[in-house]
Amino acid sequence: MSEKRLSKSEWKRLEKDLCRSRRSVWSQLTAKDRKRALLYSDKYKDFISKAKTERESVNIIVNMAQERGFVPFEQAGHGSNRFLWTFRGKAAALAVTGKTPVDDGVRIIASHIDAPRLDLKQNPLYEDLEMAFLKTHYYGGIKKFHWVARPLAIHGLALKGDGSAIPIEFGEDPHDPVLTINDLLPHLARKVQGEKKISEAIPAEKLNVLIGGLPLLGPEDLKDGVRLRILRILNERYGLVEEDLISAELEIVPAGGSRDVGLDGAFVGGYGQDDRSCAYASLYSILELNEPELNEPQVTSVALFLDKEEIGSDGNTGAKSSFFEVVLYDLMRNGGLQIEADSLVRMLIASKAISADVTAGIDPDYKEVHEEHNDALIGHGVCLTKYTGSGGKYSANDAHAEYVNWLRRVWNDAKVVWQAGELGKVDEGGGGTVAKYLAQRGLDIVDAGPPLLNMHSPFEVAHKTDLFMTYRAFDAFYKADE
Repeated sequence: MSEKRLSKSEWKRLEKDLCRSRRSVWSQLTAKDRKRALLYSDKYKDFISKAKTERESVNIIVNMAQERGFVPFEQAGHGSNRFLWTFRGKAAALAVTGKTPVDDGVRIIASHIDAPRLDLKQNPLYEDLEMAFLKTHYYGGIKKFHWVARPLAIHGLALKGDGSAIPIEFGEDPHDPVLTINDLLPHLARKVQGEKKISEAIPAEKLNVLIGGLPLLGPEDLKDGVRLRILRILNERYGLVEEDLISAELEIVPAGGSRDVGLDGAFVGGYGQDDRSCAYASLYSILELNEPELNEPQVTSVALFLDKEEIGSDGNTGAKSSFFEVVLYDLMRNGGLQIEADSLVRMLIASKAISADVTAGIDPDYKEVHEEHNDALIGHGVCLTKYTGSGGKYSANDAHAEYVNWLRRVWNDAKVVWQAGELGKVDEGGGGTVAKYLAQRGLDIVDAGPPLLNMHSPFEVAHKTDLFMTYRAFDAFYKADE
């Protein structure tokens, strides 16, 4: 069988018409949008530098929303169409009502605002060899060696015996001392660490935070003078006694703010970008729906900011809780709907959602764990992840073809630069998101977010253009008319 040899121009035409190219976002942006992308990343850096815990994230989200006209639902008057909700200080939601009734479905972007960290144990403070330490329990999936021999800070909330709440933060102000976790010098580490697996070299029970070393001066036969000095400092500064630490929520996080990375400033480096990069993008997008010059959106838009994703979404502030349902019931009441037993289920079945979460970008030094045809490239845009889970798609939401195609058309029409990817080779691991918990309620949902390097470390790295395209993708999702 003979076949006509194609000319170079015919070959190029077929490539253009039939093939999907992988090009960097930067090469496709206009000069105006390049400036917008850099400006967006500057605002984003400020957000993640300040929002280091769930409570801090909620406070910033609420403040930004109220400045743009959002009102707590229970305080909203007749005719209000910008609402906000908070739940136990650690989860939040924003909504902008649309032209169509909510029982025809809503648009939901769900992100999480918790991040891997170290939590203080309930009885954390002890003294050994005239040094005071705080015992910790790690939260979420971490590499324990990331957390030693680096500056650390404490953020959180303590409650006194009378019930009054005391915000705690130290280690961030340039004049503050920082904390740290000691590591073993290499001269003595050959057997204790060097001959062990990397996951076992630093046991969790050795992640003890150094907090003091000056004993109180008193009778020489009394012990634990350093520990007592630390308790006195906590009492003088915050009015706390040791029992107050039992009920406190105190988190050990990296000290210091986010930074540009690279001589060209192409990247943002900082703590908590999984998943506050997506939280900020959805916040920025829904706040823009509040601009007076914009028309009311076609469909009611909701942004969910959830807790506990890094530990399986359990607990009453996570995706498995009823907080999400309370928000939707309020929206139905606001729309004057008569609520029947199946109203919420039918509303959700008619809804569309994005599980806004990051994915792994291919690291050139570790290509062996990635599948290069199907994993995300850094700097190539927001990543659409049709399914997560592990092994044979176990414990995953697997988005339907019709919904993926709808979102693909929305993004293409809005000129969003996007890519499709997975999280590593099939048998290398995997991960989960809130998508499967929301999918159980019947709505269409798919994962999308920027690829990261150093994910789950104290210093995650994202490309500025991927952050910008994540915002653009969420903005297009909210504003799509169909």
